Amino acid sequence: METGPKLVERQYLLPFILITSLFALWGFANDITNPMVAAFQTVMELSAAKASLIQFAFYGGYATMAVPAALFIRKYSYKSGILLGLTLYAIGAFLFIPAASMQSFVFFCFSLYILTFGLAFLETTANPFILSLGAKENSTRRLNLAQAFNPMGSLMGMAVASFIVLPSLLSDTHRDASGKLIFDQLPEAVKATERVADLAVIRNAYVALGVVVLIVLVVIALTKMPKTTVNDPSLKARDTLGRLWRNRTYREGVLAQVFYVGAQIMVWTFIIQYADNLGIDKATAQKYNILAMMGFLTFRFVSTFLMKYVNSRKLLAIFGICAGICTVGAIVIVGKAGLCCLVAISLFMSLMFPTIYGISLEDVSAQDSTLAASFLVMAIVGGSILPPLQGAIIDRGVILGHPAVNVSFILPLTCFVMVTVFGLRAFARTGRS
Repeated sequence: METGPKLVERQYLLPFILITSLFALWGFANDITNPMVAAFQTVMELSAAKASLIQFAFYGGYATMAVPAALFIRKYSYKSGILLGLTLYAIGAFLFIPAASMQSFVFFCFSLYILTFGLAFLETTANPFILSLGAKENSTRRLNLAQAFNPMGSLMGMAVASFIVLPSLLSDTHRDASGKLIFDQLPEAVKATERVADLAVIRNAYVALGVVVLIVLVVIALTKMPKTTVNDPSLKARDTLGRLWRNRTYREGVLAQVFYVGAQIMVWTFIIQYADNLGIDKATAQKYNILAMMGFLTFRFVSTFLMKYVNSRKLLAIFGICAGICTVGAIVIVGKAGLCCLVAISLFMSLMFPTIYGISLEDVSAQDSTLAASFLVMAIVGGSILPPLQGAIIDRGVILGHPAVNVSFILPLTCFVMVTVFGLRAFARTGRS
């Protein structure tokens, strides 16, 4: 059996546990938000493409704030970045109060935009912090372990959406004999009353989340964190950018991350529309999302174990191929079997984000790590750009006699091809098996 440095040294155990809890926090935000696309589409009578602007705002916040977060952390500290991130997270959640009062979809998008300013700080901070808490040889495995708690938070977010928020939406109870929603056919007075009630349900979930975030902020503020970074505030960002651009694996890793995050968000966001096309209501459809996340979580631990014996680059390519095969099934099969293929994609997405992240940073110097991490977080913009494109395809209804919602998964399929290519190219550079 292989021997080597411990995955987490004893002196870093408490900080590791506390920082790992943050992974669950942003996982919760991600996956309570995904089903809100379908909820807003119904209650505010939007097209799929326009409702997908929820994701544009959510992941656009990452793209906007990732680099400023890195520069802030370079000047101050990991802990300062975490505290500011939690503050912005809470502010964004509490902005749902005026958004619901005004019944403004734009205000809801703005609230999520501010909320993800905080998430950008947290991810830009937590990922490299976890990598730094121990030996470089097992840093990718350590990040995979920490990232395993992200889907735990996601499961909690999905559970809240599935068992509390979505079943409470009055707008989703009006269906014809075939199961098709008919909320838009109700009298205006009825729709107005139900819209107020439904937006209050959505608001309350985010306000409760904001309270939890404030509690975590206090705990982190009172805890002493190790200074493991060697970043120097006097370092010039231009010099760092030059070194990163010359690092081929890092450069390709950022691009692969854009495609992966886009695929992940599309798969998890539009599973509800996919199920709706089969006559399944939102609350029931969200349970398929929970099943997908449970598989995602299980395979995160499986892949972390496999990395002890299989090169992470090779494993990434293998999982990319398997995800692509499942996506093809979701495209060509109309019915429950296609839905099962869609759920199965999550098994093979499980290792992708942290593995792309870890591989990309393996040859990046410690002094450049924070700014390098910011571009990998900024790559989450893929989740902002691609879902509205998929939504526009879904709005077509039928394409060449095939349900447009099935055809739309050509976009995630293309993304998995790009991830696979990255894994193969990175593996070819190592010369190791």
